[in-house]
Amino acid sequence: MGDHDDLRKFITDLAVVHGRVVLSSGREADWYVDLRRVTLHHRAAPLIGRVMCDLTADWSYDAVGGLTLGADPVAGAMLHASAGTDRPLDAFVVRKAGKAHGLQRRIEGPDVAGRRVLAVEDTSTTGGSVLTAVEALREAGADVVGVAVIVDRGAGDAVRAAGLPYRAAYTLADLGLVA
Repeated sequence: MGDHDDLRKFITDLAVVHGRVVLSSGREADWYVDLRRVTLHHRAAPLIGRVMCDLTADWSYDAVGGLTLGADPVAGAMLHASAGTDRPLDAFVVRKAGKAHGLQRRIEGPDVAGRRVLAVEDTSTTGGSVLTAVEALREAGADVVGVAVIVDRGAGDAVRAAGLPYRAAYTLADLGLVA
């Protein structure tokens, strides 16, 4: 099996949790994809970096990140996966709100102003979190080239309606789940 198939197995074995849950969007579901069980796993995280870098290899960007917390391990995995390549990436973290102390930065890490960046998320249902990150990135002067997620729960239309290209490594159908 290749990286894409190996990562799908980690997701279906470790991250898909069955039972009634309320999503961050406020919607209810009979199952939940808890990707932190995979994004923070010692064998799965390197796969995430490689799969997401492959997914977006034809997009031109030099930094990756998104709204904390879901995007952080995805961006970190991509940062590490790219380190030994001819296309190394920086990573950044978008806070939900600006800091009231220190440098009062909303985006942590290397400066994104004037740079082409990719907004990422582990999974997205409505696109709300990743679009919040996109707004903050644009306010900071970044050129957002697109949005990529590990698992799409339905956010594609909202992201595309905001004028951004959107890609997902896996759909719910890929994971044997019904929306």
